[in-house]
Amino acid sequence: MITLDEARDFVLSRVAPPSPTRIPLADAAGLVLAADIVAEETVPPFDNTAMDGFAIVAADTATVPTVLNVVGTVAAGSAADKPIFTGQAMRIMTGAPMPPGADAVVMVERTTYDEAASTVEIEISVPVGNHVRGSGEDVQPGDLLYAAGTVLGAGHLGVLASVGIAEVDVIARPRVGVVSTGDELVDDGRPLQPGEIRDSNRLTLLTLLREAGFEAVDLGLARDNEPDIEAVFRRGADTCDAVLSSGGVSMGAFDYVKVVLDRIGDMRWMQIAIKPAKPFAFGLIGDVPVFGLPGNPVSSMVSFELFARPALRKMSGLDAFHRATRLAISEDPLGRHDDGKTHFLRVAGGPDGAGRWHIHKLDGQGSHQLTAMARATALAIVPDGVDIGAGDEVEIIPIGTLGA
Repeated sequence: MITLDEARDFVLSRVAPPSPTRIPLADAAGLVLAADIVAEETVPPFDNTAMDGFAIVAADTATVPTVLNVVGTVAAGSAADKPIFTGQAMRIMTGAPMPPGADAVVMVERTTYDEAASTVEIEISVPVGNHVRGSGEDVQPGDLLYAAGTVLGAGHLGVLASVGIAEVDVIARPRVGVVSTGDELVDDGRPLQPGEIRDSNRLTLLTLLREAGFEAVDLGLARDNEPDIEAVFRRGADTCDAVLSSGGVSMGAFDYVKVVLDRIGDMRWMQIAIKPAKPFAFGLIGDVPVFGLPGNPVSSMVSFELFARPALRKMSGLDAFHRATRLAISEDPLGRHDDGKTHFLRVAGGPDGAGRWHIHKLDGQGSHQLTAMARATALAIVPDGVDIGAGDEVEIIPIGTLGA
């Protein structure tokens, strides 16, 4: 057996992000920026008002109340047709450019407007710049907006749109194919025949990929014969950036996946000192990474979390490959036998009011017992030879919606 770290390092050493691609800004949410973006425009492009009210000369409010002559109106999307001077005001709507000569705005709620007389009474004194958003206050030409490596979210896209950027260079989201293998698997909903089981792994892995932000492609179910297996892996390598398979990575007599992948790819078959998910395969068909995950449902999910998800994050251009671990208080003893492996126990729990995690062990720790994995909010990492009692600290990997 090899260590977990050795297996992880091997996988990560053989994957890399693809060349950048230019896409419309609207399609870039969640992707990693591939090049620095420097502003070429000013935001705001002109001095404008943050409030509906009256544009004035601030010095006119030294003594209040004061009455000013209203000499015009400026709506958003238009500009004043004349300046204002001392003793004058101009009605102004949020976002409209400040009239020449005005240096402050009084919000409409602190005024009394006499439309018939074209005057406004100002109730409060205001300083220069009151409710005025200055030109270039947010962005100026030459500003570095975002550096390469930034994960683009809603705010980033809004800023880029505000300076007129329509396309960006990004690392494309990996397109990942998923295949299940095995004569025993059924995926068409018909009644089971003796020896058959329903395929849950493919849907589980497709969902994990989508939850992690990758593009998931269903490659279907391959039967236990070399032509079918070779065809589906070649199709995956031709149409996807990576391929995940479940089943056929152990040493069984009918594990044709190994025979096929050794012939068409450059693979390494591993026995890793962990439980579950001890058998694992990784390699390349051409330059397309192939992840051979074990067939037991829980093993498949744990193997995805430990190996495939970090590698695919690296292929996405992200710099945080692994989920963050944290310490938790175990409410139950996490007993285990010594077997030379690190155990990943399915546990449930979460943070208390102070942010400290508390977890308890779930019933059903077999690698075939998917219901416990579905209830789990974390994997507890229990090294070989370590006895964790109730009330002791244990390192955990938060998963699902609680995982980072």
